Amino acid sequence: MRLASFNVENLFARPKAMDANEADSDTRSRILAAHARVSTLFELAGYQGVEAEILDLLDQLGVLNDDEGTFVRLRKLRGSLLRRPTTGAVTLIAKGRADWVGWVELKTVAVSVRATEHTAMVIDELAADVLTVIEADNRPGLDMFSRAMLPAVGGTPYPQTMVVEGNDSRGIDVGCMAGAGYPLVQIRTHIFDEDATGPVFSRDCCEYHFDTPAGSRLVVLANHFKSKGYASQGDPIGAKKRKRQARRVAAIYKALRLEGIEYVAITGDLNDDPASDSLKPLIGLAGLTDISAHAAFDWNHRKGTYGSGNEKDKIDYILLSQPLFDLATGGGVFRKGVYRGNRTKDPWEIFATLDKKEHEASDHAAIYADITDF
Repeated sequence: MRLASFNVENLFARPKAMDANEADSDTRSRILAAHARVSTLFELAGYQGVEAEILDLLDQLGVLNDDEGTFVRLRKLRGSLLRRPTTGAVTLIAKGRADWVGWVELKTVAVSVRATEHTAMVIDELAADVLTVIEADNRPGLDMFSRAMLPAVGGTPYPQTMVVEGNDSRGIDVGCMAGAGYPLVQIRTHIFDEDATGPVFSRDCCEYHFDTPAGSRLVVLANHFKSKGYASQGDPIGAKKRKRQARRVAAIYKALRLEGIEYVAITGDLNDDPASDSLKPLIGLAGLTDISAHAAFDWNHRKGTYGSGNEKDKIDYILLSQPLFDLATGGGVFRKGVYRGNRTKDPWEIFATLDKKEHEASDHAAIYADITDF
C-alpha cells in the first residue's frame, strides 16, 4: 500500500493575503502576522495593557476606521469593540473577550483552475491508497474535487473522502482520501483537547481508523501544526504552541499503542524542521520513525518538502510506529506540482503545463511511504 500526505494549500479558495497575485511577499507576511497576533489578543479575558497594540494591529489590517479592509473584514456579532467618532481617534471600548463576540476574517479569492488541475495531477500520479489532505476547504469541496477533478485529469475518484471541521477560523482542515480496500471505520477528533495553557490544536489531530485488506487496523493521525511563517520577529508563541501540540500528539500515539494498535502513522504539516526543539517530543520518541530515514527513501533532489526544498524546510512528515516502519519498502517526495522557476542547480521534474508560480499545485511537495500489505 502507499500512504501519503499532501498540503494542498486549499483546493478552491485561499486567503487573499496569501495570494501572490494580490500582494507581495512583505505585505503577505505583514498581514498574516497581524491577523495571527490580533486573533490571539482578542481571546484574552482582559485587554488592559494591550489596547494600543490591538488598535495598531487593526490599523495595519486596514479595519481600524472601517469593517471592510483590502485583505480582511472585521466581523462583530454582539457587543462593541471600537468607538469610531466622526472626529478624533478611534478607541477600544471592549474591556475583554466577554464584552463582544467577533473576529477578524481573512477575505478569500478563488484558486486558479490550472492550480487545481495540477493538484489533481499530483494526487492522481501519487496514487496513494490512503492520503492525508492538509488545508482541505471542507468535506463537500474535497468530495467534489475527487469526483470532478480527478477524472478530468484521467484519474479515478476516491470512494472515501472525509474532513472534520477543526479550530482554524480560515477553514483549513485536515482530511483524508482513501481507496475502497481501506474502509474508514472510525474517527476521533481532538479539537477540544486542552492542557494547562488552553486549547492545544490550531486545527486538529484527527484520528482516522482504517481496516486493511489483510484484516489489520491502521490509524492515521492527521496534523497541521501552528505555522511559524507569520509570527512576529522573536515571538516564541508559535514554537511554544507547536511543542504543546507535539507533546499531545505523542500522548495520543502512546495511548493508541497501549490500546494494542500496532500500525500507527502520524502524518501532515508539522511546520518545523526535524532538528527543532518544538518537535522533540515527537521526533525523539522511541519506536517512532520518519519514513525519510528508510534506506530506500527517494528525496528527489532536495531534502526539504516546502518551497525551494532546502533541508531546513523539511516540514511535512510521515512518522511510523516501529511495526509499521518494519513493513516499509521505501518512500519519497513528489515534487512535480511545485514550481521551481528557472532554477538550474539540480532542478526537479515538474509538470509540462506548470509555467508559473500561481499555477503550482501547492508550495508543499507531497511525501509518501510504501508499505507491504499488513
